[in-house]
Order: sequence, then C-alpha cells, then structure tokens
Amino acid sequence: MQITNILLALSGGILPVLLWLWYWTKEDRLHPEPKQLLLLTFLAGGFTVALVIPLQQYARSLLGVSDMSPQLIVAWAGIEEVMKFLMVLTLILWRKAVDEPIDALIYMITIALGFSAIENTLFLVHPVATGKITSFIIMGNFRFLGATLLHTLSSSIIGITLALSFYKTELTKISYIIIGVILAVILHASFNLFILNSTSGKIIQIFAFVWLGIVILLLFFEKIKQIKILPRK
Repeated sequence: MQITNILLALSGGILPVLLWLWYWTKEDRLHPEPKQLLLLTFLAGGFTVALVIPLQQYARSLLGVSDMSPQLIVAWAGIEEVMKFLMVLTLILWRKAVDEPIDALIYMITIALGFSAIENTLFLVHPVATGKITSFIIMGNFRFLGATLLHTLSSSIIGITLALSFYKTELTKISYIIIGVILAVILHASFNLFILNSTSGKIIQIFAFVWLGIVILLLFFEKIKQIKILPRK
C-alpha cells in the first residue's frame, strides 16, 4: 500500500477521535490531567488493539463458531473491555496524578479513544486502498458517530464505577469494578448484535440509543464532579 493511502487512513481514523478527546478532557478543566499521561494513555489504547486481535482470533478458534455468533461477539466485547481496563490499571491508576474521582473516568475514556483511533484506521484501510472515497467518507462518519462513541460509553461505565468507589475500601472497589466491566461488556456486545441483525432504518435508532447513553454519561460527569475531594492516603 502506498504511504499516502496509509496516511489518509490514519488521518481518517485518528483526527476525528482527537476531537472527541479534546471535548472529554474539557470536562476536567479545573484540574486537568498531565498531557504526557493523557498521551501515554491514548497511545496505550492504540497498542491494545495489537494485543486484542490475537486474543480474539484465539477465542474464535476455541469456540469454533462463526463471526456472527452471539457467543463470539460477547467474547470479543469482553476481551476488548477487559484489556482496555487492564491497560489503564497497569499504566495509570497507581500514579499520584490520579488524585480525584473524575481522573479515573477521564483515563478510561482516553484509552477507549486511543483504541478507537487504531480500530477506525484498520476499517478505513480497505476503502482507501481500493480508491473508494465515498465508502471511506461513509465509513469514517459511521465510526465517528457510532463505534467511537460505543467504545467511549462502554469504557466510561468502568470509569464511572472507578470514580464512585474512589474513596471506598478495596473490597468495595473490586465489587464496583466487576459490575462495571460486566455492564460494559453487555453494552458493547448488545450494540454489535443489534447492528449485525438490524436493517438500515433501525441502525439510526441504535445510534440514537448510544447518543442517549452519552447524555447520561454527561450527567454522571456532573455527579462525579460533586464528590468531595479528599487527600489520598
């Protein structure tokens, strides 16, 4: 593939996602996160794609079912959500910069956007390589308004549970996180199942449901901002 095609696919996959990243980080404008940690998290999200793909291929061979099967779709969603969380847990959550509840939510959204950027790029490679510019534009908009927001919303569920349990005991935190991961996987898998089994008319309704979820996420942002910040032990 020509370098110009690669750059075009990268620009279509990454630039729109950076717009979302700018938007969500503005929710923490009073105590913004260090830019180097946000960059690390975003890049880690992209790297997570490379870890997820072989795990998903292994799940396919282990289950021995088609790509359209509900079992595999749930398994793939679970792999993606767990890996994104584990990456943030390993690289970010232990740092002193994570000193207030909203930080965990910001980093979970950031890793989701980094993941989406590379995933979107992979989806755009084929239409770019084949010169299908119309398909490139349609696919880019589809990913920008649908799949990217799905990743954001799914990972934000885990981020919300992290935020709400920020000052609670370790056992309570673990319970919250487990619930958050389960809900994130259910949302992610449900979206993919509905998309695969829906007509073009119903896809708009599914996207509307995701946008409703984003409105709810904004409400949670406001709730989390109201949590009194305590000194970390």
